[in-house]
Amino acid sequence: MIEWATNLVATGGLPGVFLLMVAENLFPPIPSEVIMPLAGFAAAQGRLSLLGVILAGSAGAVAGNAVWFELARAFGAGRTRALLARFGRYAGITAEDVDRAEATMRRKGPVAVFFGRFMPGIRTAISVPAGLVELPRRVFYGWTSLGTLIWTGALAIGGYVLEERFGAVEQWAGPVGLAFLAGAVLLIGVQLWKARRQRA
Repeated sequence: MIEWATNLVATGGLPGVFLLMVAENLFPPIPSEVIMPLAGFAAAQGRLSLLGVILAGSAGAVAGNAVWFELARAFGAGRTRALLARFGRYAGITAEDVDRAEATMRRKGPVAVFFGRFMPGIRTAISVPAGLVELPRRVFYGWTSLGTLIWTGALAIGGYVLEERFGAVEQWAGPVGLAFLAGAVLLIGVQLWKARRQRA
C-alpha cells in the first residue's frame, strides 16, 4: 500500500496528494501520517513544491470532510430524532440524548472540530455530528481548515526535513494523535461521570 502511495505521489504530483487526502477522509485506506510525509519527501527531492504539498493535502482533507458534513447536514437532527422516536429504545438512545448532544456540540463544536483533526479515527467521524446539529458552515469549515493546515503542514515538513527517514514521522505522529484521542476519551468519561452523579 505504501509503495502504491509513493508511486501515486511521484506520478500524480499535487493532484495525487489532493486525491489521496480526499480518499483518506472518505474511506481511510492510507492514513495522513503516511501520505503527507511521503509528499514532503518528494518535495525535499525537488519533485514537488513544499507549499503546494501542504495546500493540496489540506484542501483534499477538507474536501473529504465536507462530504460527510454535508451529507449529515442534509439528513439533519430532525430525521435523527424521528428515527430515535421509533427505534431509539432498542439502542437505549432517546431524543433527549440527541438534544443534549446537540447543545454540547453547539457549545463546544469548534473546539471538537479543531482538535479532532489531530486524532486518528476522529478526524473524519467528527464531521457527522457537526453536520447533524447543523453547525454553521463558516464555523465548521473555518476550524476544520485551521486544524487540517496545522496537522498536514507538520507532517509534510517532517517528511521534508527527514527525507529518507520519513518513516520516522509516522512513528511519532501516530502516538501524538493517539495521545489527543486518549485525552478526549478521558474528558468525555469525566463528563459522563459528573452527569451520573448529578442524576443520582
